[in-house]
Amino acid sequence: MVMGPTHALSGVAVWMASAAGLQAFGATVPAPELAVGAAVCAGAALLPDIDHPSSTVARTFGPASTALSHLVDSVAAAVYNATRTGIEQPRTGGHRTLTHTSVFAAALGGVVSAACGWIGKPAAVAVLFVLLGLAIRGLLGDWAKRQGWAVTTLVTAAATAAAIWWLPADQGYPILGLAVAVGAFTHCLGDMITKQGCPLAWPLVHRGKRWWEFAPPAALRIRAGGTFEKVVLVPVLGMVTILGTAFAVPETEAAILSAWHTLTG
Repeated sequence: MVMGPTHALSGVAVWMASAAGLQAFGATVPAPELAVGAAVCAGAALLPDIDHPSSTVARTFGPASTALSHLVDSVAAAVYNATRTGIEQPRTGGHRTLTHTSVFAAALGGVVSAACGWIGKPAAVAVLFVLLGLAIRGLLGDWAKRQGWAVTTLVTAAATAAAIWWLPADQGYPILGLAVAVGAFTHCLGDMITKQGCPLAWPLVHRGKRWWEFAPPAALRIRAGGTFEKVVLVPVLGMVTILGTAFAVPETEAAILSAWHTLTG
């Protein structure tokens, strides 16, 4: 699978690029929603790998997240075996099945939106705590690894308190559900370009398979953790994040355009 930091960075890049696109059409995303949404999207871009007990997300909160990962792996394998077609082989593990589908991304975003809308701040705090923890573990992987899961959890608690204070209160926090859905789907797209592919269309049947792993032509697929990911993909995602952030903030966009017009006469 694509490395955890790459998944997290892809979530930030897609979020910032989307915000820049909205800005281009005159729809400005307020700074709190922009920043918190980017962090949540980064965390959600790791979340589908909760079905793999050795993944970054499974190790983020120590024994608790590891136990949850084993449970999700078993549930995902059961769903796969219960819904596979006759030409698909049974599986004992659930990695890259249920949590790597478009249905999962949309459903997860919907559940988060509904929970935050009905329950309010307590649900938003729980969502932020989990996903900011994943974002820290993904984007600051080396630091988090050196500090251990306990320190990472404390830092996550502080980041959650800051985020919930910064976000507008009593509005249902719709930005969280959207960021979760975008992040989870971005993860699937990232895995889709690797050699194994991703079953985005489940539960629809494609070419006789309900768990058909969609991927680009073989020549365009990358090896997870390989040279292309480290030397090309990560720098490109970083550049998209920088440019997206610059054009998503109205003041920055105006300054860039002014400088460009000055240089070009």
